[in-house]
Amino acid sequence: MIRYVLQKLGYALLTLFGVVTVIFLLFTILPGDPARMMLGQNENAEQLAIVKKKYGFDQHVYKQYLYYLNDLSPLSFHSKTEGDYTHLRKGKYKASPLFSVGNTTVVFKWPYLRESFQKNGKEVTSVIEETLPNTFILAISAISIAIILGIGLGILSVVFKDSWIDKTIQLVSTFGMSVPSFFSAIVFAWLFGYVLHEYTNLNMTGSWYEVDDFGEGSYIQWKNLILPAIVLGIRPLAVVSQLMRNSLIEVMAQDYIRTAKAKGLSFFAIIRKHALKNALNPVVTAVSGWFASMLAGAVFVEYIFGWNGLGKEIVDALNTLDLPIIMGAVLVIAILFITINILVDILYGWLDPKVKA
Repeated sequence: MIRYVLQKLGYALLTLFGVVTVIFLLFTILPGDPARMMLGQNENAEQLAIVKKKYGFDQHVYKQYLYYLNDLSPLSFHSKTEGDYTHLRKGKYKASPLFSVGNTTVVFKWPYLRESFQKNGKEVTSVIEETLPNTFILAISAISIAIILGIGLGILSVVFKDSWIDKTIQLVSTFGMSVPSFFSAIVFAWLFGYVLHEYTNLNMTGSWYEVDDFGEGSYIQWKNLILPAIVLGIRPLAVVSQLMRNSLIEVMAQDYIRTAKAKGLSFFAIIRKHALKNALNPVVTAVSGWFASMLAGAVFVEYIFGWNGLGKEIVDALNTLDLPIIMGAVLVIAILFITINILVDILYGWLDPKVKA
């Protein structure tokens, strides 16, 4: 098992290195000067030169790439010369110097995602720390709805196989998979937040925290979570219910299930003790993929419902060409994808030992 885990970690590191490289190249070859994007209408030749030197934009692409890797790497190299891009400016990093070689200091630090172009030099890490928890809350709520209802509906379809109940669940699941999230978000916001607001008391837009009427503080508004969580959970719910039904039907046809039936075990006892664990393998894989996708794909749902999460922040950054926030957010989402896939691979290996063979 340890060898299996180490192998997955090695693949993950290689994948992460490739993602970092692709992110840098994509946003480096984009048309436009990052220094001009930062200065906006206030640019002049002197200010452009200062900004380019400060952020390393005046260097060759390969040097900018090395600077980017140096910023992201926990183990990084920094110059002692004032004015160099790699100079360890006081307060810029929470760094622990390890040793020095000539004019270079090797330090251990948290990855540095640089500063926003549009938020008065606010660090990208701070922006992500403020918005990512809201996206996690939304994604966990949505995937919980999908897992609980999806597995339940899948089992219900098997219990009433080929009946009108089974056919209705399949029809609704197919419809749920085919409807885009942004369309569902618009319909749900209009129907339950506007047309039926008098009965539901739900709002068309709203985030996890809201400021009170006197502007003296913020409080959690639970009802704002209901509509975006349901909308975000519709498609994975449909997928989970279909996968659960098909997988459970396949497992129920196995020889050991027939043996359990011959011993006189009830239908529900067979499902609970024998069939459910083996039928969950494809469901676990699907749930992991959907959860990771929710962290990235909640963009439209968050934007439509005004949910102050990472997805909405990405849209705002795209509108203002705030490249550091876009690059940082994409990198964080990629890391989450990789981490979730590793955890799922390990869980999958535990559920089915043949995977590690």
